[in-house]
Amino acid sequence: MKKRLWDGANNLRGSMDASRYKDYMLGLMFYKFLSDQTLNAFKTRSGITETNERKVVEAYFKAFEQYGDHLSNMIQGVLGYYVLPEYLYQTWLSDINNGEFEVQHVIDSLNNFERTMAVTSESDDFKGLFSSSTLDLTNTALGSNLNERSKNIKNLILLFSDLNMVALQKGDVLGDAYEYLIGQFAMESGKKAGEFYTPRQVSEVMAQIVVKSSHINSIYDPTVGSGSLLLTVRNHLKGDAQKLLHYYGQEKNTATYNLTRMNLLLHGVRPENMTIRNGDTLTEDWPEDPERPSEGVQFDAVVMNPPYSVKNWNQADLKVSDPRFEITGVLPPNSKGDYAFLLHGLYHLGQEGTMAIVLPHGVLFRGGAEGQIRERLLNKNYIDTIIGLPDKLFTNTGIPVTVLILKKNRALDEPVLMVDASNTFVKEGKQNVLREKDIAKIVDTYVNRSEEKGYSHLATREEIIENEYNLNIPRYIESIDEDIPDDVDAHLYGGIPYKDIENLHVLQAMVPHVINQSLKEVRMGYMQLTDSIATLTENVLNDAAVLDKSKAVETRIQAYQAKYWEQLKSVADVKAIRGIREAMLAEIKDILLEFDHVDEYDGYQIIADIWSETLTEDAEVIALSDFYTEGRKRVPLMATKGSGKNKREEQVGWIGSIVPNDLIKKHLFDAERTEIETKETRLQEVEAELTELVEAAKVEESDEESALGDALNEREDAFLIGSVRSELKTAEENSKAYHFLKTAESLLNERTKLNRDMKKLEKDLKEMTEERIETLTDEEIDTLMYEKWFGSIIPKVKRLLEKPLIEELDILEQLQERYSETLDSLEAESEKLEKELEAMMAQMVVSEE
Repeated sequence: MKKRLWDGANNLRGSMDASRYKDYMLGLMFYKFLSDQTLNAFKTRSGITETNERKVVEAYFKAFEQYGDHLSNMIQGVLGYYVLPEYLYQTWLSDINNGEFEVQHVIDSLNNFERTMAVTSESDDFKGLFSSSTLDLTNTALGSNLNERSKNIKNLILLFSDLNMVALQKGDVLGDAYEYLIGQFAMESGKKAGEFYTPRQVSEVMAQIVVKSSHINSIYDPTVGSGSLLLTVRNHLKGDAQKLLHYYGQEKNTATYNLTRMNLLLHGVRPENMTIRNGDTLTEDWPEDPERPSEGVQFDAVVMNPPYSVKNWNQADLKVSDPRFEITGVLPPNSKGDYAFLLHGLYHLGQEGTMAIVLPHGVLFRGGAEGQIRERLLNKNYIDTIIGLPDKLFTNTGIPVTVLILKKNRALDEPVLMVDASNTFVKEGKQNVLREKDIAKIVDTYVNRSEEKGYSHLATREEIIENEYNLNIPRYIESIDEDIPDDVDAHLYGGIPYKDIENLHVLQAMVPHVINQSLKEVRMGYMQLTDSIATLTENVLNDAAVLDKSKAVETRIQAYQAKYWEQLKSVADVKAIRGIREAMLAEIKDILLEFDHVDEYDGYQIIADIWSETLTEDAEVIALSDFYTEGRKRVPLMATKGSGKNKREEQVGWIGSIVPNDLIKKHLFDAERTEIETKETRLQEVEAELTELVEAAKVEESDEESALGDALNEREDAFLIGSVRSELKTAEENSKAYHFLKTAESLLNERTKLNRDMKKLEKDLKEMTEERIETLTDEEIDTLMYEKWFGSIIPKVKRLLEKPLIEELDILEQLQERYSETLDSLEAESEKLEKELEAMMAQMVVSEE
């Protein structure tokens, strides 16, 4: 669903800027949600069992004619809002189907909802959601004239027509899709994304740390953006804690403020549990405690991704007497607002709470007023952890950022944890991305307060004072130099230094006998390999110790798979899926920690990838239906056809709802697949023979050129079958020319037949596979789905066992190559070259004219 909506958005928005188009798409998607919820509340309270949506809408119209305000008050009592029958999203769809659609009806619907909420709602949660400043349906960017705008808006409305927002909201399927779209729009929006979106991986780091640090009933984001940080924290809380959580947020940009409220409501947050304000966080403090005027409300958690280094932030001419800044007694410089945001958040942090904020690295080392603020925060013992992240994580800036964790209840002698995670990422296009394993390692390091050379360090107060309160991470964590120092004696006289071989710790721990048997001492302290690296690698990987360890891991993983196989097959509640995922990720780490020299975070990533690629979507589908029902269900396979104005989506076949067509072919149509592969192999051979014949025909005055030259289309490097047949008519039978022409004709005919046969076989196999989906047995579904979900885990984990061994064998090979040329060999080569030069000089004859 996520990808379909995003593809639809891209097809429909044309040249409109993504940061602007998102307001239209997400706004109309939200209005569909409001309409679906209204109809569902009407059905539930009226006791209607009808499943046909059109008939439910008709019943709603009739009931409203009869009961009017009484009905709308009832629905509002359930939901906190309502949509009148004539303004339902479903009424727009009916107008479209009847050819009576008008943009003005959409405008009227949105305006009516605005007016209704202004009169009846006790809170501000719905007011202004569809204001013209956010959703201006007369904007020429939607189309240069009314007809074009009408067509584009109509297509956008149709994009959501088949989505049941009520069903999708269960378990946050709808909310996840909304978050996905916000993230995709952020990537497309570039620098404009910074005002509304925090990358998911950064949100995860902050949210997991906050949840693992404090008991959370209330949470505050003073620069709330789309609300993604608040929701990420919510996702890591357990059932009842999620229901009780109260969300506070403030956002300066009005369109983004509207997006925040929609996002929270779509994620099932009750209006009474959210307090979101449209305002400037720095200009005026908010929220204040109504019972204690001039005192800020305190929260269990504060999370924030403010705009970086805002210039001229102090527009209200605030003084250090502002209670938010009294804590340090220094006003942040007007040229950079980073500490202004930090101090605002810290002011609202409860005594037992945790705060996480993303800021540029400059806050760690800049001097002046910022240096004084940093010193006083450290002296008050509020700075708990500093996490350095990679650059290019955000779409709106390429600079590296840091996450600061602050707490007010730290022990007096507790050190500051420094984490350098700036080198743990992968590149995706122009962006750097933290992998799931990178996030897990950061969070585990925080929870365990663990130290690791080159990655994390616990900085004592004495160290910090010695560094004059400069918190720049490289002052506390040195990067590891993995280069092995050169050995002069080894360069001069050959041999690998034994000390370097001793440092191959994994090989020495697991297979010392294999390594020792492959070495001989050439002189004291220097060794030489007696086997090739290829032979040594084979001996290492087939050693009994390695094979026994591999078998032990396989046994543990098989039990692990069996355990979660049963849970995934029987999942009946979408809300249980996250718990299963977290349990699988935690347990794979525990399993791999039992085995030395295996990186448990690499194993964590294997399972995280499987969840990302298949398990999340499959589990949601199964939870809303049934494992075997979905296993025998097929859904349309859609493809984009045409281009420009003719671009459209068309069905091109069927695919299994959860069972992959390719696995059905592999396991249930092996003979048919083998026949196609055999013909494909023969086709490749024919193509190769034809290519060889074409190249021969290009050689001037060759027999092939004489026979086939006139039948060759040199521009396409191919023979024309018609030309070959024409030449055959005039060629003397049994001549060389006749032989070459006949060969070419035969190959061309065979190629045509192979292509025709393969096309038919592939079509037949495709149709048989699509039909077979609906008749799969339970046993067949089990086999296919087990392979889909778990088929790659054991091979990948086994490679993790081999990985450190292979890495050290590579080092051994590099050492062998490094010291293969000695002083003696270089001198011998030099003498050889000198003699060759002398011989050449002796042969040269200088002639005199």
